[in-house]
Amino acid sequence: MNIPNIEKVKNFFLSLHDHLCTQLEQLDGRATFMEECWQREEGGGGRSRILTEGQVFEKAGVNFSHITGAAMPASATAHRPELAGRSYQAMGVSLVIHPLNPYVPTSHANVRFFIAEKEGEPPVWWFGGGFDLTPYYGFTEDAIHWHTVAKNLCQPFGDDIYPKYKKWCDDYFFIKHRDEPRGIGGLFFDDLNTPDFDTCFNFTQAVGNGFLLAYSPIVERRKGITWGDRERAFQLYRRSRYVEFNLVWDRGTLFGLQSGGRTESILMSMPPLVRWEYGYSPEPSSPESELSTSFLIKKDWV
Repeated sequence: MNIPNIEKVKNFFLSLHDHLCTQLEQLDGRATFMEECWQREEGGGGRSRILTEGQVFEKAGVNFSHITGAAMPASATAHRPELAGRSYQAMGVSLVIHPLNPYVPTSHANVRFFIAEKEGEPPVWWFGGGFDLTPYYGFTEDAIHWHTVAKNLCQPFGDDIYPKYKKWCDDYFFIKHRDEPRGIGGLFFDDLNTPDFDTCFNFTQAVGNGFLLAYSPIVERRKGITWGDRERAFQLYRRSRYVEFNLVWDRGTLFGLQSGGRTESILMSMPPLVRWEYGYSPEPSSPESELSTSFLIKKDWV
């Protein structure tokens, strides 16, 4: 097994961070990212970039972080007890995009690397990441495109990779207390450390580079659709599901908060506006009801 090249991974993440921000600014066509660089008292730091009040994106956050610590937080040792007593480094790029137009879906992506070390023992390391799509109004064309890009980037790494990581995404991004998926899925992988470092790193790069190939054409197709109060109200209502998942079930959010991470960066995934409505049910056969009946289901799109 190859020895992990931490600096090589970090350089890719920094380059990806820049590329994503540049391309999202071009997609929006008006707004630009503001950057805040930060340091973490316990070790490490990062740079958070936020775009707000764009003509396409109401809010987009793209974050790079590289944090270090002398001991693992409880959430990590519960998941991986062999990490107890080890120092660690965690780095990655994460983004969440909340468009203004309800016909443009929200999307999330991240790629990350983790390594835990202890004197006299080999390091424990892995990659993780993926991307997923959360539409408010479903389009079969968009769902097929999204999953086709995901499948194609997985193909060079084996026929079983896309089905495995698609299912993992469907299972992970599931709002258990609502008994419904958060969106139409995509890819999710974690604890990736086989068969060797180079292969795992190459796959992680393919996922990071593949996100815009999957998302940008959807934005271009939908950003010009006219919308009004009805669509906006439904978008804000559905955003509440996004918030519920991130605060109740997301492992990354929990790890960040328990490890003493920067709260503003961790919670950049929150939408700028959201609403909860008691006992809401969309009208039968409406576009709003079609989201649940035709799209928020586990389905093989390709």
